[in-house]
Formats: sequence, C-alpha cells, structure tokens
Amino acid sequence: MKRAYIETYGCQMNISDSELMAGILAEQGFVATDKPDDADVILVNTCAIRDHAEQRVIGRVGQLQQYRREGALIGVTGCMAQRMGENLLGRAGGVDLVMGPDAYRQLPDKLAEVGAKRTPRPALPLAFGTHAPQQPRGLTVLGFDPHENYEGVAPKRISAVSAWVPIQRGCNYRCTYCIVPYVRGDEKNRDPVAILDEVRALAQDGVPEVTLLGQTVNSWEHDGWSFPRLLREVARVDGIRRVRFTSPHPNGFTRELVEVMATEPAVCKQLHLPVQSGHNRTLKRMLRRYTVEEYLEKIEWVREAMPNIALSTDVIVAFPGETDEEYEATLELMRSVRYDDAFLYKYSEREGTPATRMPRDQFVPDEIGQARLERLIATHRAIQAELYAAEVGRIEEVLVEKEGRRGGLQGRTESNKVVTFEGPVELIGSFAEVRLESTSGATFQGELFHAMAAA
Repeated sequence: MKRAYIETYGCQMNISDSELMAGILAEQGFVATDKPDDADVILVNTCAIRDHAEQRVIGRVGQLQQYRREGALIGVTGCMAQRMGENLLGRAGGVDLVMGPDAYRQLPDKLAEVGAKRTPRPALPLAFGTHAPQQPRGLTVLGFDPHENYEGVAPKRISAVSAWVPIQRGCNYRCTYCIVPYVRGDEKNRDPVAILDEVRALAQDGVPEVTLLGQTVNSWEHDGWSFPRLLREVARVDGIRRVRFTSPHPNGFTRELVEVMATEPAVCKQLHLPVQSGHNRTLKRMLRRYTVEEYLEKIEWVREAMPNIALSTDVIVAFPGETDEEYEATLELMRSVRYDDAFLYKYSEREGTPATRMPRDQFVPDEIGQARLERLIATHRAIQAELYAAEVGRIEEVLVEKEGRRGGLQGRTESNKVVTFEGPVELIGSFAEVRLESTSGATFQGELFHAMAAA
C-alpha cells in the first residue's frame, strides 16, 4: 500500500487542487500521510504568483532530497510546475515528476511510469571505484485541456467543517502583472447541476459551510445561469448554514449579486473584492478595466445593503511606473474604505507577463517599493486594530473548526474573523455563541457564551 504526502503552497484554489489530487490517489489505493519521512510519494503543490513563493518551493525541494535518496518519488505540481516545466527537473537536487494543473487525472499512471524507471537504492555500500547508477530524467506533463473540470472526481477533504467547491478554473482576464492565465489557461466553468450535487452531498455529510472558488468567481456562467442565480441556489441547499465565494472581480460585481448577498441568510456578510491600486492611471496600466470611482460605487452598493459587512482586498504597490502621487492615492483609498483585512504585496516581476515588457526605467527601485509596502501595511494594521477593537464585547456566532495551536478551540465568525476560546472538543463542527473578550489586531480571544446545536 503506497503512502502519499502532499505539501501545499499558495491560494485556496491550490488547497482545493491538493484535495483533488489526494482523492485521485486514494482511488488508486494510496493512503495519505502527514509526514514526508513516511511517504512513498511526495508532492509539492506550488504557486507562481510571486518570485518569493517559487524560491521557497525550490528551497523546500532541496530539503526533501533526503527522502528521494531513500527511494521516495518527488513531484512538483501546480502553477509553478506549469510555468517552469522541464527547468524544474534538475533544480535543488532533482525532481521525478513535473505536472501542471490540468493533468491530475494522469497522476497515478505517471507516478507508476516514473517509479518503474527509478533505480532502487543499493542495499549495500558500493565497492570502491564504482558509482551509483544515474537516475533517468523525470517526466513533465504540461499543457492545457479546454474541457478539464475534474467532474466525477471525489476530492479527499481536509476539513469536515468547511469545504472548498471550485466552480471555475482558469481566467479570461489578462491583467498585465498576473501569471495565472498563463499557468491555468482560459476560464472553464462547471455545470451548475454538478456543483449543486456536490454541495448537497457535502450537506448530507454534515458540512455546514462551503466556499465557491474561481479565479474571477463572479464571471461564472453556464447554459443561461448567472453567478447570482447559482449563489442563491447554493444558499438554499438544506443543511448549508454558511456560503462564501472568492475571489470576485470588480467588473462583474453587480447589483443583482449584492441583492442575493443581502437577502439570502446563508450567504455570509463578508466580501473580498480586490482593488490592486487606488489610482486610475495605475489601474489602466494593470489592465484592470475599472476605475477607482467605479470600484468605490460598488463598495457603496454593498454597504447600503449590508451596513455591517466585513470587507477585504488585495493591493499591489510599486507597479512599474507608479509615482509617489499614485501611491498616495492608494493609501487614501485604504483610509477611505477601511478594510477589515487586506493582502498587501510589492510588485513581483513574472516572466511572460505583459508588465515585464514595460520600459526598465519605469521599474520602481526595490528599496522604494519595500518602503511603500511597509507604510501601507502599517496604515492597514492601524485601521484594522480600530475596527477589531470596536467589536470587543460583542457576542458572535462562531463555526468551531479545530483545536487551537496553543490550546482551546478555534473558529470563524460570519465575517471570517478568527476567534480562539476555551471549550470542549465536542464543539468542533458545531456553532457556538462566543463573547469577544480581546483582540491581538488580527484575531480575537473569546469566552464561550452558549453552545448551540450541532451544525
């Protein structure tokens, strides 16, 4: 019986893909393990959004070589695998399999193929003057399949409390900084019947929360169905108490979608809406296809319909050509909107994206970019601390997800805020009313007020 270890880097879609690969391997008799030293197959599922993420993976593959020398197969999958291809085979010591996101159905067969080529490690030390046989070059399985949505594959879920439900793969936008369309291909939308069947099955298994996933999730459409219609139908599945979706694009964010969010009780009053920049000139160079004014209008729609909604966003600073004035406009937007959470980055050059072809004299020096990022982070954290402090004393409904790292229990509020509190482990998988007693600025510490019925 083969054992497989999967290590995941990157976004929620990568987490979902790791569950997918685990399900495909389980169908072929593989058993999951949470330790690489216990594995026959080690898969590193990767992200290509930023150079830092790729360097982390290369370093990690180097660390894992000790297990490869002992006979384990090492595969690199995901976006970085698709982007770098054969160049990964010899990096950090060696890789047996490089596989892109559209090829996971082939995973068991390709592992068997590369395993058959591997020379077993000698049982005894080699005689003086002899050398271990050289291992054959690994396999690459890349390319895009315009129809691959992995229908019919049962993912192996890592949580029995909250589930990712991918409804879309790939992306039709071509934002000039973004590598995603080049490593995941064009947009492919799943059939709504299959999506709803999956959600109903999760509800029957006792999973109370689902998150609909897509690169630009609100652009999903299929046979006359729109995303707002799908969201409403998912929210009405018996047994589903919470529905989230990520990440929408501002372009397709409509009043109809706001109306569904506001009127369906199961849809969480929480929204992640990436803005990327607070200046129209930068947005135009990024090819985001909306203006700051249009973005802020949509924020107004949301807050008018749901005054207590929790907002989060993505921002990139130091994009090529960004001036001090444009950067200051981003800071002002952050102060104006006052996001509950934000994912803040310095521009990372990605080979193959249009932004790399901009004149080199427009690229922001690294030290200036880093200073801009640090100031943005400080601005956001100050706002976040004020917003969180204002919630201390409230009693919130928390979906209890797991034991906390430092003891107690951990869960999330409807607004997706993390809360830790003391309580019996039997509460995991159920809802509890928790009084928010204090905050660290990013999470809350609470006190159990009332244990509710199991989810």
